[in-house]
Amino acid sequence: MMTGRWQLAHGRHLDLGGKAIVVGILNVTPDSFSDGGLFDAPEKAVDQARRMVEEGASVIDIGGESTRPGASPVSAKEEQARIVPIIEALATSGGTLISVDTYRQDTARLAVQAGAHIVNDVWGLQREPGIASVAAETGAGLVIMHTGRDRQKLPDVIADQLFFLRKSLEIAQRSGVADDHIVLDPGFGFAKETAAENLDLMARFSELRALGFPLMAGTSRKRFIGTVTGRDAAARGAGTAATSVILRLKGAHLFRVHDVAINVDALAIADAMLAREIGES
Repeated sequence: MMTGRWQLAHGRHLDLGGKAIVVGILNVTPDSFSDGGLFDAPEKAVDQARRMVEEGASVIDIGGESTRPGASPVSAKEEQARIVPIIEALATSGGTLISVDTYRQDTARLAVQAGAHIVNDVWGLQREPGIASVAAETGAGLVIMHTGRDRQKLPDVIADQLFFLRKSLEIAQRSGVADDHIVLDPGFGFAKETAAENLDLMARFSELRALGFPLMAGTSRKRFIGTVTGRDAAARGAGTAATSVILRLKGAHLFRVHDVAINVDALAIADAMLAREIGES
C-alpha cells in the first residue's frame, strides 16, 4: 500500500496509507440521484456534515450541482450560493476537512477562500483547466476524476483511464500543482455504461497504481451496485461497503460515500487484515 502525505489548503494535510480515509458526501442540491432535496437547507446540511464526522468521516465533500446523468445544469452563481455559506459554517467550527465538488474555477476559488481544503473536479481538469491554477495558487488538495462523458472512450477500461488521467496530470503539472497535492479517482459510474464495465474497473483497480498517485474510490450507491444487489439507491449502503473493502485491498486510499458508519466499520476490518498481512499488531 502506497503511503504518503496529501498536502491541503490552509496548512492542513492527510496521512494516507495506514488507514482508509472516509469522505462523506454532502449534496446540497434538489436533484442528486439518491439524496436530492434532503440537505438543501443550510441548517440541515450543517447537521448532516456534523453527523458524518461523528460517524467517522475525515472529510466532507460538498457539491452544489448534481452530476447524475441527465441532471439540469445550474449557473455558477446558484452553485456558489448553495455551497459557500455551508463551507463557511463548517470552517468556523474548526477541525473538519472540507472538499468542494466542482469543475468551475471561480467556484473552486471562492470555496477555498471560504475555508475549503480540497478541490474535487469530476471533469478531471478538462472542462475548465483553469481550476488547476486555482489549486496551485491556493495550495488546495486536488482530486482529479476520470470521466468518459462527451467523448469516445478507448475499448479497454484501464487503457482509457491511463489515457485520460495522464492528460489531466499534464494539465495539473503545467499549472504548477505539486504531486503531493494530487489524488486520482477512476470515476465509477461516470459514463461507465454497464455494470460489467464498473465491475471490470473494480477487478483491475490495482493497475491504476502504476500512475504513482493515491487513489480515491467513489462507488457509493452507484447503479451497478443496484444491478448486482437489486436494491434501490438509498438501500445500497451494504453493497457500497463491500465495494469499499474490495477496493481497499486493491490499493484505494480514500472512499467517498453517503453512508459513513457502515463503510467506516467495513474498512476497519480491511485495514486490520492488511496490517496483519504486513506483520503489524
